[in-house]
Amino acid sequence: MNTTCFDVSIAGHIAHIVLNRPEKRNSMIPAFWDELPQVISALEQDDSVRVIVLSSTGPHFTAGIDTAVFAGGSEATDDPRELEHQRRRHGARFYDNVLRMQRTFTCLEECRVPVLAAIQGGAIGGGVDLITACDMRYMSKDGFLTIFEVNIGMTADVGTFPRITKLIPEGIARELAYTGRRMDADEAKSIGLVNAVFDTHEALLEGVMGIAREITKKAPIAVYGSKRLINYSRDHSTADSLDYISIWNASMLNHGEIQEAMKANGERREGDFASLPPKKLKMSETV
Repeated sequence: MNTTCFDVSIAGHIAHIVLNRPEKRNSMIPAFWDELPQVISALEQDDSVRVIVLSSTGPHFTAGIDTAVFAGGSEATDDPRELEHQRRRHGARFYDNVLRMQRTFTCLEECRVPVLAAIQGGAIGGGVDLITACDMRYMSKDGFLTIFEVNIGMTADVGTFPRITKLIPEGIARELAYTGRRMDADEAKSIGLVNAVFDTHEALLEGVMGIAREITKKAPIAVYGSKRLINYSRDHSTADSLDYISIWNASMLNHGEIQEAMKANGERREGDFASLPPKKLKMSETV
């Protein structure tokens, strides 16, 4: 898979996506926003993939959004009338661009398999939007995050607030948003934003890959259902969630998978589970 911003590999049912621009602190250039959904879509077509690990290179996980993302979009002209029209439609163009960027991170949340983030150094600005869209987050000791946008006169707008306020106490989220301060790895773990902290980048990757391998040993359809139902329950009332779970299991509960899981556990072997079918592409993705 040829991309500008990522290296992608698959081994042992684990897809590993690596941000690969360390010399630029893995900033999110324009290509990033198109490539990440394409990578996730391609991985969902591969029925061997049961979990995704997202990691990075260099001193920082990501320095956040490259300002080039907000540049351009208007054709050069000396026509006063056209210049005025471009000025008037600036807001609509900016809105459409932000929606596109939001969808880039939402693809991680909507991905059928779990996405684990391994964070070294800083997850800065847009990096917080990225990691909060993942299922679980892990950090090396030098890791930190910062909702940096307020430091440059902006409001974070591509996913941080709707997600982080469901992951940590609201007062802490507000403090991070209003001050732009750094939250280090130990503090992030203490409030439950990250699952574990590792001493080094190498230990981080080893630990996260170990957790990913544990997930690959479970029935993919059961893991998919768990992710879908956790996301639904987070966003709906208890009554609605209980009803949805009942409907889900009425159509998706598979006695063959249950029997195989129990038999494999009893025989101390890995289960022979059915893979998820390749995800059908939307019409908009096929044209």
